[in-house]
Amino acid sequence: MKLLRYGEPGHERPGILAADGVIRDLSGNIPDLSGAALDPGKLADLSRLDIESLPAVTGTPRLGPCVAGTGKFICIGLNYSDHAAETGATVPPEPIIFMKATSAIVGPNDDLVIPRGSEKTDWEVELGVVIGRKAKYVTEAEALDYVAGYCTIHDVSERAFQIERQGQWTKGKSCDTFGPTGPWLVTKDEAGDPQNLGMWLKVNGETMQDGSSKTMVYGVAYLVSYLSQFMSLQPGDIISTGTPPGVGMGMKPPRYLKPGDVVELGIERLGCQKQTAIADI
Repeated sequence: MKLLRYGEPGHERPGILAADGVIRDLSGNIPDLSGAALDPGKLADLSRLDIESLPAVTGTPRLGPCVAGTGKFICIGLNYSDHAAETGATVPPEPIIFMKATSAIVGPNDDLVIPRGSEKTDWEVELGVVIGRKAKYVTEAEALDYVAGYCTIHDVSERAFQIERQGQWTKGKSCDTFGPTGPWLVTKDEAGDPQNLGMWLKVNGETMQDGSSKTMVYGVAYLVSYLSQFMSLQPGDIISTGTPPGVGMGMKPPRYLKPGDVVELGIERLGCQKQTAIADI
């Protein structure tokens, strides 16, 4: 299933993308794509619905973040061997973990706001993992049982805030609009192998990133298990699993986003995003 949320910010409704490309409304079946609705058992119930009998959504509504109620937005750094090489970093012996503020989450096609004082706003296409039920001390073998599905994430980063200022990475990752999420929450049966998904990103039509989740150092099952040893993972939590090579920071000379730039990105079977960069006012 391709599950989604549509409508104006703060007023999104749950929906599903039918085979013919029409959005069908799910608000008569679940209150939102959050909490208990993300449990794999509940998702199995949704999969048995007669999709064509659900109310059709007319027009072309805005798509919101594909999951609601996210309590933790957990990111993994330097998790692609080829990306680590382009930045001159070594692959870490354990996953690098940092948090992105949930206030950064926006819809997949919302504007990307370059914050005041930014000179180094960068792009990163990433595979997002959405947790479906509470996971604590889970093994790698059972880890995927706790996953609701996958989505496309744009982990936007302000490199000067992230690296050149004192403190942790979080402030360079958490600016408003720095977490476009969606368009769809794709359930595991439709997403296929999370370790074999093509990923790409373009800026103004020029391909910058063209990679695959197969070069991930630490795979999805390992990450879910690993994180669950340190904190409970709750329904709606998102794990953004790192980016392949081609980020602006790794270019010679480095290249960063400016107002007016258009970023398009996508992941095989998980859908595409498109954002226009604008200046904060």
